[in-house]
Amino acid sequence: MLSKTIIILSIIIWVYGLSVLKRAKTDAFYFLFGSVGLFIILILLSKPYGVWLFSSVVTWGVGIIGKLTGLFTTFYSSHIIQVIANHRTSILLVDYECSGIIETTAFWGLIAFYPVYRGQKRLLLGLFGFVWIYMANVIRLSFIAVTVYYFGNGAFYLAHSIIGRLIFYTLAIILYYVVFTKGQLVNRMLSH
Repeated sequence: MLSKTIIILSIIIWVYGLSVLKRAKTDAFYFLFGSVGLFIILILLSKPYGVWLFSSVVTWGVGIIGKLTGLFTTFYSSHIIQVIANHRTSILLVDYECSGIIETTAFWGLIAFYPVYRGQKRLLLGLFGFVWIYMANVIRLSFIAVTVYYFGNGAFYLAHSIIGRLIFYTLAIILYYVVFTKGQLVNRMLSH
């Protein structure tokens, strides 16, 4: 009950703050307050069902790679990636941090208030961003599972915390670069 009250109160304060900043014509503060506020609200609303959904969908996507390669299996309803190699079983859990929900909601918060885009283009870019981040996450988690298959549990930290993150964030930076620095080009592409 308390968390629902906090969420509703946060939304009311956020909407009021947006209206004040819009009337004051402070575009930069409107963008910042709107983006950060929407991100926080989406994160608050995503628990527990959004996190479960994102984790399930990502695990399912990784499972496709596992089936194609035959190197690992997944149990998407349990958010588990199972790697069996050299008579050892490794269980990888796709949790809140690995689901991609934080990165996706951050992107949605930014795109919703980025002044270069309007209406339908924001919606299309939000959907495109979701798919891009989803695929980046599937690639990252598949890389981790393949690494554990070939090199064992000792390689997990390197694959997960360093190389996997470099892969994921490089792909995320490409998305951000194109969407947020090439806005006029993206606008022209979406207009055709």
